[in-house]
Amino acid sequence: MSRLKSVAGVACAMALGGVGGYWLAHQPATINQGAMAGGEPKALYWYDPMYPQQKFDKPGKSPFMEMELVPRYADAEANTASIQIDPSVAQNLGMRLAKVRRGAQASSLEAAGVLAYNERDVAVIQARTAGFVERVYARAPGDVLKAGAPLADILVPEWAGAQEEFLVLKRLGDPGLLAAARQRLRLTGMPATLIAQVERSAKVQLSQTITTPIAGALQELNVRVGMTLAAGETLARVNGLNSVWLTVAVPEAVAGAIQTGQTVEASLVGSALTVLHGTVSAILPQTNADSRTVSVRVELPNPDGRLRPGLTAQVRLHSTTETVLQVPSEALIRTGRRVLVMVAEEGGRYRPVEVQAGPESDGQTVVLNGLKEGQQVVTSGQFLLDSEASLKGIEAQPLEKTGDQP
Repeated sequence: MSRLKSVAGVACAMALGGVGGYWLAHQPATINQGAMAGGEPKALYWYDPMYPQQKFDKPGKSPFMEMELVPRYADAEANTASIQIDPSVAQNLGMRLAKVRRGAQASSLEAAGVLAYNERDVAVIQARTAGFVERVYARAPGDVLKAGAPLADILVPEWAGAQEEFLVLKRLGDPGLLAAARQRLRLTGMPATLIAQVERSAKVQLSQTITTPIAGALQELNVRVGMTLAAGETLARVNGLNSVWLTVAVPEAVAGAIQTGQTVEASLVGSALTVLHGTVSAILPQTNADSRTVSVRVELPNPDGRLRPGLTAQVRLHSTTETVLQVPSEALIRTGRRVLVMVAEEGGRYRPVEVQAGPESDGQTVVLNGLKEGQQVVTSGQFLLDSEASLKGIEAQPLEKTGDQP
């Protein structure tokens, strides 16, 4: 029984000691605040130091801790928006500061893209006159052909009469009549190379070999041996491979920052070490309703022909560099509802300030509003200061009350 009484006595003494220490810890501030006015200063309000956010209009006991309320004087009100840390304590905490600076920042966006044919580099091969297909060379859609590769031999009976007339006039030696006959051969759809061959050999040439005008991939081949062709009928279609298009899906939220002509870096999936360089050639007007993305067309040079449509690539789009207001990204305190920084002031004082954060690059974050150039922010230990400010009921300086637009 005596042992229980001893334990109870010790517990009671510890509780009284804690309350007394708490009271003593807050007495100097009250005494100093009263002395500053040199008389009876006017209290703005009273508060409980354990719940400083709650204000009372008259003295008395706190409804929270059953302790005397502490007055807040007008002279002390100016410092309530900040907390003061002794320099030696700040050093022991490893607190670091950084200046708010203006600097150049080149923003970039990463996205995925798919290679496709350059639809501006296309050759469509048509029959210039009616005829018959005599021979088809061993070609198939998908083949990569050189310029001038033969596709088919076409027999054109209509050329017989015009060529014979041309040869007769050539023997007569009248330059005017010969020029008119040569123009007639062109109007019948005869290519200049075949006309030169007829004039050189002095023989009628009724067969024409259809060739590819450009190098590239054969997309269509619509000729078969024995077919009858009509004038204007499409025989083949060839896509050039000197350059390819890279179609990139960009989120519509950031599509407004992309401009034609800006540089792009791309790397093919599976060969990330090879970096391709191109430019934005067009921003397509359509928006994908399902993914809410805008299609951006990038043109990539393909001198060796190894870029093939259908391949996927990782793309980084670089925008223009601009001068902006920046702080180290580690200085930001993101609460989920807003973004804060701890601004360092003279006399070892620190106050929380709300900021509007912009894009981040290389460890630096753009500050769109809330800070001014030259201010100092805490980059290490700011979370401890923010917790202390919250305990003391110090509200962060709202965004609308300050700012420096970059």
